[in-house]
Amino acid sequence: MTTTVRLGTRGSTMALAQARHIARELESAHAGLAVRIVPVSTHGDRWTGSLATAGGKGAFTGEIDVLLQAGDIDLAVHCLKDIPGDVALPEGVAIAAYLPRDEPWDALISRDGLRLDQLARDAVVGTSAVRRQAQLLRARPDLRVKPIRGNVDSRIARLDAGDVDAIVVAACGLRRIGQEHRISQVLPAELMGPAVGAGTVVVATRTSGEAYTLVMALDDPDSRDAGLAERALLHRFGASCNSAVSGHAGIERDTVTLRAAVYAPEGDRLLTTVVAGDRGAAPALGRQAADELLALGARKLLDPYLR
Repeated sequence: MTTTVRLGTRGSTMALAQARHIARELESAHAGLAVRIVPVSTHGDRWTGSLATAGGKGAFTGEIDVLLQAGDIDLAVHCLKDIPGDVALPEGVAIAAYLPRDEPWDALISRDGLRLDQLARDAVVGTSAVRRQAQLLRARPDLRVKPIRGNVDSRIARLDAGDVDAIVVAACGLRRIGQEHRISQVLPAELMGPAVGAGTVVVATRTSGEAYTLVMALDDPDSRDAGLAERALLHRFGASCNSAVSGHAGIERDTVTLRAAVYAPEGDRLLTTVVAGDRGAAPALGRQAADELLALGARKLLDPYLR
Protein backbone atom coordinates (compact mmCIF):
# COMPACT_ATOMS: atom_id res chain seq x y z
CA MET A 1 0.00 0.00 0.00
CA THR A 2 1.41 3.38 -1.03
CA THR A 3 1.39 6.32 1.37
CA THR A 4 1.42 9.77 -0.25
CA VAL A 5 2.79 12.89 1.42
CA ARG A 6 2.50 16.41 0.02
CA LEU A 7 5.67 18.51 -0.16
CA GLY A 8 5.17 22.27 -0.42
CA THR A 9 7.80 24.40 -2.15
CA ARG A 10 8.31 27.68 -3.92
CA GLY A 11 7.78 27.36 -7.65
CA SER A 12 11.14 28.65 -8.90
CA THR A 13 13.43 26.43 -10.96
CA MET A 14 15.88 26.12 -8.08
CA ALA A 15 13.21 25.43 -5.44
CA LEU A 16 11.62 22.74 -7.58
CA ALA A 17 15.03 21.11 -8.15
CA GLN A 18 15.53 21.02 -4.38
CA ALA A 19 12.06 19.57 -3.84
CA ARG A 20 12.58 16.84 -6.42
CA HIS A 21 15.84 15.88 -4.72
CA ILE A 22 14.12 15.61 -1.35
CA ALA A 23 11.27 13.58 -2.87
CA ARG A 24 13.75 11.08 -4.32
CA GLU A 25 15.61 10.81 -1.01
CA LEU A 26 12.41 10.22 0.97
CA GLU A 27 11.06 7.66 -1.47
CA SER A 28 14.40 5.86 -1.39
CA ALA A 29 14.45 5.84 2.43
CA HIS A 30 10.88 4.58 2.86
CA ALA A 31 9.48 1.74 0.75
CA GLY A 32 5.91 2.43 -0.35
CA LEU A 33 6.16 6.19 0.16
CA ALA A 34 5.18 8.55 -2.65
CA VAL A 35 5.91 12.28 -2.49
CA ARG A 36 3.68 14.73 -4.35
CA ILE A 37 5.27 18.14 -4.93
CA VAL A 38 2.95 21.12 -4.38
CA PRO A 39 4.34 24.37 -5.88
CA VAL A 40 3.32 27.51 -3.98
CA SER A 41 3.56 31.04 -5.36
CA THR A 42 4.73 33.11 -2.39
CA HIS A 43 4.40 36.85 -1.83
CA GLY A 44 8.19 37.15 -1.97
CA ASP A 45 8.26 35.57 -5.43
CA ARG A 46 5.55 37.90 -6.73
CA TRP A 47 6.91 41.10 -5.15
CA THR A 48 9.25 43.14 -7.33
CA GLY A 49 10.21 45.80 -4.78
CA SER A 50 12.67 45.57 -1.91
CA LEU A 51 12.51 42.51 0.30
CA ALA A 52 12.18 44.66 3.43
CA THR A 53 8.94 46.23 2.18
CA ALA A 54 7.62 42.78 1.21
CA GLY A 55 7.74 41.65 4.83
CA GLY A 56 11.31 40.40 4.96
CA LYS A 57 12.49 36.85 4.40
CA GLY A 58 9.21 35.49 5.73
CA ALA A 59 7.69 36.53 2.42
CA PHE A 60 9.30 33.41 0.92
CA THR A 61 8.29 30.97 3.67
CA GLY A 62 5.22 32.30 5.48
CA GLU A 63 2.53 31.20 3.02
CA ILE A 64 4.01 27.71 2.77
CA ASP A 65 4.12 27.40 6.56
CA VAL A 66 0.46 28.48 6.78
CA LEU A 67 -0.47 25.61 4.46
CA LEU A 68 1.62 23.30 6.63
CA GLN A 69 -0.11 24.43 9.82
CA ALA A 70 -3.53 24.00 8.20
CA GLY A 71 -2.76 20.46 7.06
CA ASP A 72 -3.00 21.32 3.35
CA ILE A 73 0.57 20.02 2.89
CA ASP A 74 2.57 17.57 5.01
CA LEU A 75 6.11 18.87 4.43
CA ALA A 76 7.70 22.19 3.52
CA VAL A 77 11.11 22.66 1.93
CA HIS A 78 13.00 25.89 2.64
CA CYS A 79 16.46 27.28 2.13
CA LEU A 80 17.62 27.84 5.70
CA LYS A 81 18.88 31.32 4.83
CA ASP A 82 15.32 32.33 3.82
CA ILE A 83 13.79 31.55 7.23
CA PRO A 84 13.45 34.80 9.23
CA GLY A 85 15.94 35.24 12.04
CA ASP A 86 13.93 37.80 14.00
CA VAL A 87 10.83 35.67 14.65
CA ALA A 88 10.25 32.12 15.88
CA LEU A 89 8.95 29.33 13.66
CA PRO A 90 5.13 29.20 13.55
CA GLU A 91 3.47 27.34 16.42
CA GLY A 92 3.29 23.62 15.78
CA VAL A 93 5.97 23.69 13.05
CA ALA A 94 9.52 22.38 13.43
CA ILE A 95 12.51 21.66 11.23
CA ALA A 96 12.60 17.88 11.00
CA ALA A 97 15.70 17.57 8.81
CA TYR A 98 18.75 19.59 7.87
CA LEU A 99 20.07 18.15 4.60
CA PRO A 100 23.84 17.80 4.07
CA ARG A 101 25.17 21.27 3.41
CA ASP A 102 26.22 22.39 -0.05
CA GLU A 103 28.91 25.01 -0.53
CA PRO A 104 27.81 28.22 1.23
CA TRP A 105 29.82 30.68 -0.86
CA ASP A 106 28.53 33.37 -3.18
CA ALA A 107 29.50 33.57 -6.82
CA LEU A 108 30.10 36.49 -9.16
CA ILE A 109 28.73 36.31 -12.69
CA SER A 110 29.94 39.03 -15.03
CA ARG A 111 29.08 39.55 -18.67
CA ASP A 112 32.72 39.25 -19.73
CA GLY A 113 33.79 36.56 -17.27
CA LEU A 114 35.76 39.08 -15.20
CA ARG A 115 36.65 38.53 -11.57
CA LEU A 116 35.69 41.07 -8.91
CA ASP A 117 39.10 42.77 -8.97
CA GLN A 118 38.96 42.97 -12.77
CA LEU A 119 35.65 44.82 -13.06
CA ALA A 120 35.93 48.33 -14.47
CA ARG A 121 35.82 51.30 -12.14
CA ASP A 122 32.19 52.29 -11.45
CA ALA A 123 30.95 48.94 -12.75
CA VAL A 124 27.33 48.18 -11.77
CA VAL A 125 26.80 45.03 -9.70
CA GLY A 126 23.30 43.76 -9.07
CA THR A 127 22.19 42.47 -5.67
CA SER A 128 19.41 43.25 -3.22
CA ALA A 129 21.18 41.64 -0.23
CA VAL A 130 22.52 44.21 2.25
CA ARG A 131 25.17 41.67 3.33
CA ARG A 132 26.47 41.36 -0.22
CA GLN A 133 26.28 45.09 -0.83
CA ALA A 134 28.35 45.87 2.27
CA GLN A 135 31.07 43.41 1.35
CA LEU A 136 31.19 44.42 -2.30
CA LEU A 137 31.69 48.05 -1.27
CA ARG A 138 34.26 47.06 1.32
CA ALA A 139 36.32 45.30 -1.35
CA ARG A 140 35.60 47.81 -4.15
CA PRO A 141 34.28 51.18 -2.89
CA ASP A 142 34.18 52.43 -6.48
CA LEU A 143 31.49 49.96 -7.53
CA ARG A 144 27.86 50.94 -7.96
CA VAL A 145 25.45 48.45 -6.39
CA LYS A 146 22.04 48.22 -8.04
CA PRO A 147 19.06 46.49 -6.36
CA ILE A 148 18.00 43.47 -8.39
CA ARG A 149 15.49 40.84 -7.35
CA GLY A 150 13.81 37.77 -8.79
CA ASN A 151 14.82 34.17 -9.25
CA VAL A 152 18.28 33.26 -10.51
CA ASP A 153 17.13 32.87 -14.11
CA SER A 154 15.59 36.36 -14.18
CA ARG A 155 18.67 37.93 -12.63
CA ILE A 156 20.91 36.28 -15.21
CA ALA A 157 18.55 37.59 -17.91
CA ARG A 158 18.93 41.13 -16.51
CA LEU A 159 22.71 40.70 -16.67
CA ASP A 160 22.60 39.45 -20.25
CA ALA A 161 20.31 42.35 -21.22
CA GLY A 162 22.95 44.82 -20.03
CA ASP A 163 21.07 46.19 -17.01
CA VAL A 164 24.13 45.47 -14.85
CA ASP A 165 27.76 44.50 -15.42
CA ALA A 166 27.73 41.65 -12.90
CA ILE A 167 25.52 39.94 -10.31
CA VAL A 168 26.24 38.06 -7.10
CA VAL A 169 24.23 34.90 -6.39
CA ALA A 170 24.62 31.69 -4.40
CA ALA A 171 27.10 29.31 -6.02
CA CYS A 172 25.19 26.20 -4.90
CA GLY A 173 21.98 27.54 -6.41
CA LEU A 174 23.65 27.87 -9.80
CA ARG A 175 24.89 24.30 -9.57
CA ARG A 176 21.44 23.00 -8.62
CA ILE A 177 19.91 24.40 -11.81
CA GLY A 178 22.81 23.50 -14.10
CA GLN A 179 24.13 27.06 -14.52
CA GLU A 180 27.53 26.62 -12.89
CA HIS A 181 29.20 27.34 -16.24
CA ARG A 182 28.13 30.98 -15.80
CA ILE A 183 30.28 31.47 -12.69
CA SER A 184 33.07 34.00 -13.21
CA GLN A 185 34.42 33.67 -9.66
CA VAL A 186 33.42 31.84 -6.51
CA LEU A 187 33.97 34.52 -3.87
CA PRO A 188 36.08 33.24 -0.96
CA ALA A 189 35.06 33.87 2.65
CA GLU A 190 37.62 36.65 3.07
CA LEU A 191 35.88 38.57 0.24
CA MET A 192 32.27 37.58 0.89
CA GLY A 193 31.26 36.06 4.22
CA PRO A 194 28.24 33.82 3.61
CA ALA A 195 24.71 34.33 4.82
CA VAL A 196 23.58 32.50 7.93
CA GLY A 197 22.25 29.14 6.75
CA ALA A 198 23.71 29.49 3.25
CA GLY A 199 23.92 26.20 1.37
CA THR A 200 21.55 24.36 3.70
CA VAL A 201 18.14 23.07 2.67
CA VAL A 202 15.73 22.07 5.45
CA VAL A 203 12.42 20.23 5.62
CA ALA A 204 9.78 21.44 8.06
CA THR A 205 6.78 19.46 9.29
CA ARG A 206 4.11 19.74 11.91
CA THR A 207 5.44 18.69 15.30
CA SER A 208 2.78 16.02 15.64
CA GLY A 209 2.16 13.27 13.14
CA GLU A 210 3.97 10.66 11.10
CA ALA A 211 5.64 13.09 8.69
CA TYR A 212 8.14 14.29 11.27
CA THR A 213 9.41 10.75 11.84
CA LEU A 214 9.60 10.06 8.10
CA VAL A 215 11.67 13.16 7.41
CA MET A 216 14.11 12.58 10.27
CA ALA A 217 15.74 9.90 8.09
CA LEU A 218 17.24 12.72 5.97
CA ASP A 219 18.72 14.69 8.88
CA ASP A 220 22.46 15.35 8.76
CA PRO A 221 23.94 15.93 12.26
CA ASP A 222 26.78 18.17 11.05
CA SER A 223 24.43 20.34 9.03
CA ARG A 224 21.99 20.55 11.96
CA ASP A 225 24.61 21.58 14.52
CA ALA A 226 26.08 24.19 12.17
CA GLY A 227 22.61 25.51 11.44
CA LEU A 228 21.69 25.69 15.12
CA ALA A 229 24.82 27.72 15.91
CA GLU A 230 24.28 30.14 13.03
CA ARG A 231 20.55 30.55 13.66
CA ALA A 232 21.16 31.27 17.36
CA LEU A 233 23.47 34.10 16.29
CA LEU A 234 20.75 35.59 14.13
CA HIS A 235 18.04 35.17 16.77
CA ARG A 236 20.19 36.86 19.42
CA PHE A 237 20.59 39.85 17.12
CA GLY A 238 16.94 39.88 16.10
CA ALA A 239 18.42 40.45 12.67
CA SER A 240 16.19 41.05 9.67
CA CYS A 241 16.79 41.08 5.92
CA ASN A 242 18.01 44.68 6.33
CA SER A 243 20.91 43.55 8.56
CA ALA A 244 24.34 42.94 7.05
CA VAL A 245 25.32 39.80 8.97
CA SER A 246 27.44 36.84 7.91
CA GLY A 247 27.94 33.66 9.85
CA HIS A 248 29.45 30.29 9.05
CA ALA A 249 29.91 27.35 11.41
CA GLY A 250 32.37 24.60 10.56
CA ILE A 251 32.28 21.17 12.21
CA GLU A 252 35.38 19.11 12.90
CA ARG A 253 34.91 16.02 15.03
CA ASP A 254 33.15 17.27 18.17
CA THR A 255 34.03 20.95 17.76
CA VAL A 256 31.99 23.77 16.23
CA THR A 257 33.87 26.85 15.03
CA LEU A 258 31.64 29.82 14.24
CA ARG A 259 32.94 32.83 12.32
CA ALA A 260 30.60 35.80 12.42
CA ALA A 261 30.65 39.37 11.20
CA VAL A 262 28.46 42.46 11.14
CA TYR A 263 28.92 45.18 8.51
CA ALA A 264 27.78 48.72 7.97
CA PRO A 265 25.71 48.68 4.75
CA GLU A 266 28.18 51.06 3.11
CA GLY A 267 31.03 48.64 3.83
CA ASP A 268 33.07 51.16 5.80
CA ARG A 269 32.78 49.42 9.18
CA LEU A 270 33.23 45.77 10.14
CA LEU A 271 33.09 43.80 13.39
CA THR A 272 34.17 40.16 13.55
CA THR A 273 34.51 37.34 16.04
CA VAL A 274 35.37 33.64 16.09
CA VAL A 275 34.10 31.28 18.78
CA ALA A 276 34.61 27.54 19.18
CA GLY A 277 33.31 24.85 21.49
CA ASP A 278 31.61 21.51 21.88
CA ARG A 279 29.03 20.75 19.22
CA GLY A 280 26.56 19.80 21.94
CA ALA A 281 26.43 23.49 22.85
CA ALA A 282 26.01 24.79 19.28
CA PRO A 283 23.16 27.23 20.04
CA ALA A 284 25.06 28.62 23.04
CA LEU A 285 28.04 29.30 20.76
CA GLY A 286 25.82 31.29 18.42
CA ARG A 287 24.55 33.39 21.29
CA GLN A 288 28.10 33.86 22.58
CA ALA A 289 29.26 35.15 19.18
CA ALA A 290 26.34 37.58 19.03
CA ASP A 291 27.02 38.85 22.55
CA GLU A 292 30.68 39.44 21.71
CA LEU A 293 29.74 41.44 18.62
CA LEU A 294 27.08 43.40 20.51
CA ALA A 295 29.69 44.29 23.13
CA LEU A 296 31.83 45.70 20.31
CA GLY A 297 28.98 47.94 19.14
CA ALA A 298 27.19 45.77 16.60
CA ARG A 299 23.76 47.18 17.46
CA LYS A 300 24.61 50.46 15.75
CA LEU A 301 25.44 48.57 12.56
CA LEU A 302 22.40 46.31 12.76
CA ASP A 303 19.90 49.07 13.37
CA PRO A 304 19.96 51.82 10.72
CA TYR A 305 18.14 54.20 13.05
CA LEU A 306 21.06 54.19 15.49
CA ARG A 307 23.76 55.13 12.97
